Amino acid sequence: MEFLIQNWLLITIIIVLLIWLASIYNNLVSYKTQYQNGFEQISVQLKRRLDLIGNLVDIAKKYMEHERETLTTVTKARTELIQTNKVAQKNPDKKNAMTNLASSQIALESAMNGFNLKMEAYPDLKANSNMIQLSEEMIATENRIASARQGYNDLVQKFNEYKKSFPNILFTSIFKFSVDAQNLEFNESIEQLKQAPKDLFS
Repeated sequence: MEFLIQNWLLITIIIVLLIWLASIYNNLVSYKTQYQNGFEQISVQLKRRLDLIGNLVDIAKKYMEHERETLTTVTKARTELIQTNKVAQKNPDKKNAMTNLASSQIALESAMNGFNLKMEAYPDLKANSNMIQLSEEMIATENRIASARQGYNDLVQKFNEYKKSFPNILFTSIFKFSVDAQNLEFNESIEQLKQAPKDLFS
């Protein structure tokens, strides 16, 4: 009788342990899926922004015939961001992918700043109804990107904190979750993220 009680006790302990380990694993999977989905939201908005910039450049070509270098710089920066976004979308947990994406974003921001300065000399272009509409859509998209990125970084922090907490950290390597998720930082400060982007043509 005592032998049976011991066996049942051992079996119960093993079952409880397995349930506990399964819970840790399932939470790791859930948190990872959440931050991956969070990055997908950033990626969708980045694609929209890049499409808008492409449309903006197409309209500008008709007015800015003597600004080919500026337009080419924007186009190259846009193409680079398209590529780095594709790579990051497949590898949101890779530090290099996030770093390259952030660098490409900064390069595009710089190119767009140059474009906006040049455009000051083209009042007809600034007054173009399509450009005004694109400006409004760009502002809305920038806000969505900032919001999605902040949400993504929050999910990354949640995942990293969970996997590093004790006793979870003892099993992250066994479950193949040893690599930290990567934050996505562009060139804005936290305070700037809370502000609406400036009008493109201001």
